[in-house]
Amino acid sequence: MPGGGGTAAPVPALPRRAAGVLLSCPTALLGLAYFVVVGAPLGPLLLWPRTRRRAFAVLTAGAGRLTALERRRRSVFFGDRFPDRPVPGPRALRHLALRTYAGLLTGVVLGLLAFGAVLAGLLVAGLVRGTLEGTELVSQVLLGGVLLFLDVQGLFSLQALDARLARECFGPSERELMQQRIDELATSRAAVLRAVDAERRRIERDLHDGVQQRLVAVAMLLGRARRGGRTPEQARGLLEQAHREAQEVVTELREVAWRVYPAALDNLGLQEALAGVSERCGIPVRTDYALVEPLPVSVETAAYFVVSESVTNAAKHSAATEIRVSVRKHGPVLVVRIEDDGVGGAEPEGGGLTGLQSRVGALDGRLHVHSPAGGPTTITAELPCA
Repeated sequence: MPGGGGTAAPVPALPRRAAGVLLSCPTALLGLAYFVVVGAPLGPLLLWPRTRRRAFAVLTAGAGRLTALERRRRSVFFGDRFPDRPVPGPRALRHLALRTYAGLLTGVVLGLLAFGAVLAGLLVAGLVRGTLEGTELVSQVLLGGVLLFLDVQGLFSLQALDARLARECFGPSERELMQQRIDELATSRAAVLRAVDAERRRIERDLHDGVQQRLVAVAMLLGRARRGGRTPEQARGLLEQAHREAQEVVTELREVAWRVYPAALDNLGLQEALAGVSERCGIPVRTDYALVEPLPVSVETAAYFVVSESVTNAAKHSAATEIRVSVRKHGPVLVVRIEDDGVGGAEPEGGGLTGLQSRVGALDGRLHVHSPAGGPTTITAELPCA
């Protein structure tokens, strides 16, 4: 959010922002003139109860128009984006007063910078003429450097104050931010419930269509082997077939249990669990695991399922020949990146990816899917660890 705007926007170029800083000085003079010309005559009327309401309405109406001018300046020169709504009168009046103060101070700092530039020119001219001694030159340069540093720091601080004032005036209020957060949590909770229900249905389908059918086949093979009238060789063949089916049932049960929750995640950690994903994948998977410190259990679980689901989708649908997985930590955020060289075209709203978005969103994380037609597909999950 550049300059403390309401939403993220591209940061304008430096000359454009510098023009916005310069323009803040004359707009501050407009505010000062408004308080002198309009505010001072209305002062006595604000003290009299019978005229207070009308005088305050007049004062805030003019302040609202000047505040709209400030809003336009922040939007044009700093790229700020704020909610399109009127600003309450008292808030506009407060913003105008504080903005006028900050703008006048900015003008003073810019004036000192201009004065310093003039003195620097005189110093250079004296140096060219040879009228400056060495000690005097050193002292002037040191003093000028310190004053320049203080002026620049003051200018940056005043611009930060200007951005904060704009955010407080034009941005959402504390109540609105709280309501927005409540809405986000409610949406995230509903998405998690949907994802859990979908996961339960998938597990039931895997057990019913896979494991249960194989167990029925084993029972039928054993029943056929027990019936009379068969030679020992036929009975042995049926038992061997039942044994193979039982082994396949065990393998499928292990796969279902692994998809529900991998035991290696608790016993061996995230790195070994991801190694298991690579081993079970039919496509070569290169994993770059660059973590040293342990992660919260919820973050580890979410990271595992992001990788597992993404790798599975790539193996099934992307026609890729290689998958690259990167797990790194950037400050307090764990970044999980999965990239394949397949045909692309993955839908962010698809069933599997929607479940991942719900799982990541439940941790206040973000999931980005970039999958243009023709590939490659890149899925990036950002998971806060704090």
